[in-house]
Order: sequence, then C-alpha cells, then structure tokens
Amino acid sequence: MTTETFPTTRTVELSAGPVDYRDTGGTGPAVVLLHGLLMDGTLWDEVAARLRDGHRVLVPTLPMGAHTRPARDGADLSPAGLARLVGEFLERLDLRDVTLVGNDTGGALVQLLVAQAAEQDAGAAAAMERVGAVVLASCDAYDNFPPGLTGRTVVLTGKLPPALFGLFMQQMRLRPMRRLPVAFGQLTKRGDAATARWMRALLADAGVRRDAVRVLRGIAADRHALERAAAALPGLDRPALVVWAEGDRVMPPEHGRRLAAQIPRARLVVVPDSCTLLPLDQPGPLADAVRELVRSR
Repeated sequence: MTTETFPTTRTVELSAGPVDYRDTGGTGPAVVLLHGLLMDGTLWDEVAARLRDGHRVLVPTLPMGAHTRPARDGADLSPAGLARLVGEFLERLDLRDVTLVGNDTGGALVQLLVAQAAEQDAGAAAAMERVGAVVLASCDAYDNFPPGLTGRTVVLTGKLPPALFGLFMQQMRLRPMRRLPVAFGQLTKRGDAATARWMRALLADAGVRRDAVRVLRGIAADRHALERAAAALPGLDRPALVVWAEGDRVMPPEHGRRLAAQIPRARLVVVPDSCTLLPLDQPGPLADAVRELVRSR
C-alpha cells in the first residue's frame, strides 16, 4: 500500500537540514500530515491511502527521533523551531490552500505555527497564508505538554547524554517494553508494528539519537509553550476540525472539547475504539473527517 500510495520519497533542504517527505502528487487540494515525537511519516500510511484519490497528500518526516537524515549542527529543534520548520516546508514546496493536519506532537506544531503568525513572526505569518484549514487530531494542548505519563517519561530520558539515551532506548526492541504505558502502550491499540519500525533509526544512528535528545530537551525547557499558544487560537480565521479519540488516556478528551470551543470555525468529531494515534487505530474515520472538511470549504 505504501509503494502504491507514494511512488517515491523525496528530499527538501530546509534550515535544519535535509527533510524526507512523501508526495502522492496530482493537482487536487493539498493535505499535509504531521506526525508526533519519536515517529515518522509512516504514521499516516493508511490515511494517505484513503485520501490520495482527489487530493495531493504530502507527509514529511521531521527530525523528531525517527528520521533517517540527522539535522545540521546547531539546528533549532525546540518546539518553536520545529513549528517554523513546518512553515518552511510549506513555503519551499510552494504549497497553497493547504489543509494542515497534526496528530500527537504534530498537532502541537500546528498550534505553535498559528501562535507564531499571530505574534507577527514574518516567516510564520507567510506560512499561514498558505494554510486554508487545520485539523487537530488527539494532540498535545494547553498544560498537557509533554503529554501524559508517556510524554513525561520520554522527555525525562532526554536529560541523559545521547549515548546513554540510546542504551536506555534499546529496550524498545522488545514488544512487551513498547506496550508499557510509559512507552507506546497508551498511544495505540493496533500499531505495534509501526512503533517497532520507528525505533530503527534511533537505535542505529548516533546523529538521530543526538537530535532526539535535543528535541526532548527543547520540550523540557518550554513546558508552557502550548498554554501561551492557546491565546492565539480564538484568532484563527480558518475552517478547523478537532478529531479526538473517545476516552483518550494521554490527550484528555476535555482538551478536544476546549479546542473546538475556542477556535471560532471548528467542529468536533469524536472517534470511538481508538487511542491517541488515530491514524493507526482508526484511519478510516479520520480520513473521512479530513475529506469532508476539504469538500466543505
């Protein structure tokens, strides 16, 4: 399915370094899908397969710990820096009227980009001019950053030097360890094969481990970033969709309701039988919701 959906993987040079992305091509409305921490773009394979007919679907793999091309020395991998990188991606590929979708930490990056534009950051403001709609799907928000026991645990490991961090993460080779609540156990019901795949680059490449630690330390240094970003959400003048996993144990469902109430043109969709990673657990309902948003604009 991946080969059929994405004929090739491409690379774009951004300020942080080379970023791989997959692109279905075509002339349909552009949909950009953002993954979370210690994940790569394959999070979205099933959703992209459902959206490719009638849409141009682009999925970058950002330098967040499951990427295969280490970032440049000195690259800004803080939450704010990663949000700006999303904006660069939109501009470098000259994408317009984009539906920007974020799950898990990817949703945090969408919120931060919105806030940066509201604060008159020139690059973010230019990037947001390219965004026609946003989707926040079971994501970090408000004071839940890093989110839940899972997020707090992994961010805590970022205090380790990269070499020791790598040794600690070796246990993620084992399925029972990946399924623990402090790992991916509360994030997905059905996606263990994906979580195993995401660990490969981290375990194999010292540069990727270095980047992962930088990302984790950046989150630890700015735990109130999304509380500040929330102040900008009432000014978001785009159609928006908030899709939340019913009973999510990492991203509080109350946050989904608050986001939908705070964003003026937002609609809330609640998806049953799913954990946080909706693209793995319930790709069909998520793709349907995104498709309906694009169609209704």
